[in-house]
Amino acid sequence: MTPQKKATVVSSSVAAILTLIKLVVGIASGSVAVLASAIDSVLDMFVSIFNYFAISNSEKPADKHFNYGRGKIEALASVIEGTIICISGLFLLYQAIKKAINGETSQYLEMSLIVMTISIVITVSLVIYLNRVAKQTGSMVIKADALHYKTDVYTNAAVFISLILVNFTGIELIDVIVGGGISLFIIYSAYELIQDGVLVLLDRAVDEEIVKEIVEIIKNEEKVNTHHLLKTREAGSQTFVEVHLVFDCLITLMDAHRVSDKIEDKIKKLDPKKDWIINIHMDPYDDFEINEEK
Repeated sequence: MTPQKKATVVSSSVAAILTLIKLVVGIASGSVAVLASAIDSVLDMFVSIFNYFAISNSEKPADKHFNYGRGKIEALASVIEGTIICISGLFLLYQAIKKAINGETSQYLEMSLIVMTISIVITVSLVIYLNRVAKQTGSMVIKADALHYKTDVYTNAAVFISLILVNFTGIELIDVIVGGGISLFIIYSAYELIQDGVLVLLDRAVDEEIVKEIVEIIKNEEKVNTHHLLKTREAGSQTFVEVHLVFDCLITLMDAHRVSDKIEDKIKKLDPKKDWIINIHMDPYDDFEINEEK
């Protein structure tokens, strides 16, 4: 099992445990804040399970139907996960408004405090683990999962504080305000996930600094006169690079091929963690300028 798959199994299991505990206490206590956290954990569980299948499919090799592989499944998963998070935030906001209108009260506050304490400890441990896997693999899905659970740490802490305040003051409005605030924070946190996923689906170029480094590698090769049509994009753990290199017309194909291989090796060393797919076209003259004039 790959580190990515293992991470999704761990996060799914943790989310399932937290969901069961929070739902029971949330429904019994009537706390919007605890219920908000419980609903978020339900979504965490389903999203993590979905991520497992997304990663499983994205790791399949390219074939005659998917010539470039299935790496974009991770970006699609990120968009879907962000959308689900956004919808859950809207639902929680509705629950907070509903409690404020109906004047509902919270119960079993001591039990709720114990549950939220356990939840914070478990979630912080999970975030540390997911961040480590995300750095090792560069997986967008695991990065999204880590960000998701990081927001859970903040929301769990906010719920914990609100429960303490309600317990000592008896002011139920605190629970409503915190629950509503959590819902708005959840909606805000979904924006980055959706944005990153959409940009990958639209074939956004890789980071500008990496593009500059690629250009420098090409310029530093003496036998390359110039280059054009440099294109980059990412899909999951794969990074695609396409470029036309202009050589002297008298160079042999063998020498031009050796230089191209040398450039490929240098580009791959920019980030050994990435799966680089590099396609270099060799030109005997700069046909880009000629085509531009036409």
